[in-house]
Amino acid sequence: MRLRRSLAVAVAVAVTTPVALFTAAPALAAGAPAAQTQNQPTYAELKKAAADAQKAYEKALAAKEEGQEKVKATLEALDSDTHPLKAATITADKAAEEAAAAETAAEKAVRDAEAAVEAAQGETEKAEAEKALEAAEADLAKAVEAKEKADAAAEAARTALDDARVAAVREYSVLKKALDDALAAKEAAEEALGTAEECVRETGLTSLAVGLPAEVVAGTTVDFTLRVTNGTERTLTVDPLAFVHVDGERGGEKSRLAVEWSNGSGWHALNGDEPEHIAHIDTMAPGERSDMKLRMTVAPDAASADAFALFAADASSAYRPCVLGPMKRYDFELLPAGSDPGPVDDAAPGQTGKDDDQRPATAGPGTTPQGGAAGQPVTTTRTTPTTPTTRTAGTGTYGTTAATGGTLAQTGTSPALVPLGAASAVAVALGAGAVLAARRRMTADR
Repeated sequence: MRLRRSLAVAVAVAVTTPVALFTAAPALAAGAPAAQTQNQPTYAELKKAAADAQKAYEKALAAKEEGQEKVKATLEALDSDTHPLKAATITADKAAEEAAAAETAAEKAVRDAEAAVEAAQGETEKAEAEKALEAAEADLAKAVEAKEKADAAAEAARTALDDARVAAVREYSVLKKALDDALAAKEAAEEALGTAEECVRETGLTSLAVGLPAEVVAGTTVDFTLRVTNGTERTLTVDPLAFVHVDGERGGEKSRLAVEWSNGSGWHALNGDEPEHIAHIDTMAPGERSDMKLRMTVAPDAASADAFALFAADASSAYRPCVLGPMKRYDFELLPAGSDPGPVDDAAPGQTGKDDDQRPATAGPGTTPQGGAAGQPVTTTRTTPTTPTTRTAGTGTYGTTAATGGTLAQTGTSPALVPLGAASAVAVALGAGAVLAARRRMTADR
């Protein structure tokens, strides 16, 4: 009875696992319209389905292991001479053997009686011999009937024993099939979840620096805006990414630039050593945009130098925990104190190269990413600016979104996320490790 209960549980969980939910997930694309995604499972549903499938598999595995022990014990018991079915088989087989021997003896008695009839002398002796033959033939008929009944009884006993063996193995086979089904469902759930966790590009999620000058004089402060626009057809949770750096500055040394950001909750300093997320936006509807204020102060003693800024938007949605907008790079120049550059244009995104916005891999074992070790200069390849790109604002609401507590959340690393970097030139400038660490913190708490 216990095995049957385990069997029922295992079969039920394997059959009711929502495999359709798993197979629907790979069809999801980050930029798919809401009408195309409304019937798709959300990321939370996929996580729950994967957890449920894991539990179902564990139950099926436990039931299979229990069933394996049960069938082993049952088969061993059925092979014991003391088991009722095996004992009945032994008794029936013995009776069949005895009936066969009786039949053989009766056949011999008939042959002997027939021989006696042939050898009889005279009418009287022949009549007695024929009478004995009739009795022997009657005994043979009874022996044949008894043997048929004994054989049938032995066959029935053996069938009952075999049926018991088959039933035990069949119950185990059902448990084994339930485990196979549960494993297939678990693997499908894990594949669907893994597909959803893969980072996807969303070109419609844009970040634009507005008012960042192409030249900045030492000792001055400039204000500019980072404008993030959700040009997708999906509601997103967005973490803008920012990094401002002077070419050649060593990791950990005091920078000639001090950059701060604000979304109305006070000013917060960028650390200057690696890209970081600023001004978390909980909900950004399709077409909506949000502005973050930034201000950059150049040290009074700063010498002429090339510098650059990187901006992007990392996001998540109900369907994807990792949605990456394109990285934008803005090159600008630091001028010595007292310089008079005259009218200054805004810095523009650099010319797009074939490797722009590619996510770099981490450095291999035993190596150090360029610029990652203290005291090592960061080298850069400067990209020639082109005409600024014209952007059309979304049709949604416009304004700022409050940050959580006015500080950046420090999170762990999500193994599901592929790291975000910049173009190959940016990867050299920042060091692959710095960019990697920054964007891998995007969705660890979601």
